[in-house]
Parts: sequence; C-alpha cells; structure tokens
Amino acid sequence: MSIPPLPPPLESLGRRPFSFYPPVLNIEHNEWVFQHATWSEILVMNTKTRAEVWVPRRFLGEVSRVEEPVMIVGLKRELEYKAGTLWPHERRIIEMRKAVNEGPRPAVPDSPPGRASVVGIRLENGAESRIGKLVAGVLVLGVVGVLLIVNVFRGRHDVKNVTFVPILQQALGLNAQDDHKTVLRKLGQPMEDRWRSETGELQYRVLIYPERKISVILMGRDRDSMRYIGAMDENWKSVDSVQLPGGGNTRSMLNNMPRF
Repeated sequence: MSIPPLPPPLESLGRRPFSFYPPVLNIEHNEWVFQHATWSEILVMNTKTRAEVWVPRRFLGEVSRVEEPVMIVGLKRELEYKAGTLWPHERRIIEMRKAVNEGPRPAVPDSPPGRASVVGIRLENGAESRIGKLVAGVLVLGVVGVLLIVNVFRGRHDVKNVTFVPILQQALGLNAQDDHKTVLRKLGQPMEDRWRSETGELQYRVLIYPERKISVILMGRDRDSMRYIGAMDENWKSVDSVQLPGGGNTRSMLNNMPRF
C-alpha cells in the first residue's frame, strides 16, 4: 500500500497565490503570496491590498495537494487582522446576570434537530389596545390619502376644470417671418381685412377667417413691413403667438390688445 506524499511546506509555493482557510477576518480579499520566512513566522502579502502580515507557524496547517481552483493553506485557528497583526479570534458569549434569589440555572440538554417549538406571546390588554388603535389610525389615513389622490386625479381629468390653451401655429403653418402675402398663400382670402394705426409707431392688421374661427394679426412700422405675431379666437383670446428676437413671445401683447 503506497503512502500519499506529504503536503509541500509553504516555502515551496514560491510566488504562486494561495488562500487561507478559514479566511482571515477583517480582510476581504483572501489571496496571498509567500514573501519571507523565519524559524517562527512567515511573511505573506495580500495580492489586492499589498498589505504584508506575519503569520506565526504554530497557526499554520496543511497545504492542499490540489491547486484547482486555488491553492489552500489551512489555519489551525480562526485569525483576525487588527492593528497590522494577526490575532486568534475569540467568539465571546455574554451570559445574563442572575436575578436576586435565583437558583442555579439548569443545563439545557441537547435536543435533536427538528422544528423549533412555537412560543406563545401574550400581550397585556393596554398594549393590545394601543396596537389596535395604531393599526386603525394607519388604515384611516391610508383610505383618506387614496380618496384625496382619486379626487385630484379626477379633477385634473374633469373637462369643467380644464383650461384649454390651443396651439394653432403648427396647424396654421405661420411664423414670425410670414407677411401678408404669405398668410394669403397659406390660408386664402380672409372674410374681412381691418387696419389699426398707432400714432408714429406701429400699425396692426387683422385678417378674419370665420370658417377657421380665428383672426390673424400682423404688426409692423408700415404696411410693407408687417409680419405675423399671432392669432385670436372668436372671443378675442390669443390662441397662437410667436417668439420675439430678444426673448419671450407676443402672447402678453395679444392678450392686452383691444378688439378692432
């Protein structure tokens, strides 16, 4: 019967990476390479953080014979990294203090694995009442919030509460560069053609299209330089405006324009 070969010592790994098992606590990346050795310790370096730590030989276990998926170096104790040094990790169990006049606590026998027993928890009447009131209050607030949301949503979609601002520029195909001839070519002859002059400054021209229920407004310093500035509906409310060269648009001008 052949005897399996002994696992190689850690010094024989050279620069091959390996992992500790169990992993060193407080260090996320568990991949190391051998650096240096003394009679009592070995120096290893983490391949990601480049941190170097000394590992006492008394904590080292066997080295795996198989390198796939990674070489494993066993640790005889679970170690943790603190203040640049490896220390044995101790899992502390905190025992609750005994109450006054309490006798020794009986040892709990080991129970076979199985389903955990269900422990009944009984609340005092006052606590039950408070929890019930809290749940009821949350339910009431939820119902009120849903009703408010429904009312707001319904109000936004109620035709009576909606103010429509028609935008006709795309339908009319007019812009701030269109003059009287361009308007006639795009919309045809108007039913009425009116003028209004302001002393020494601007002149206004309105072309009325009853079939379209709009009045097209032109403005300029003289009749040859008049350009399109917007359109009004049958109630003389602006339904289209154009952008001004300096910013803004002509909507406020149209809204303050008297009917003529």
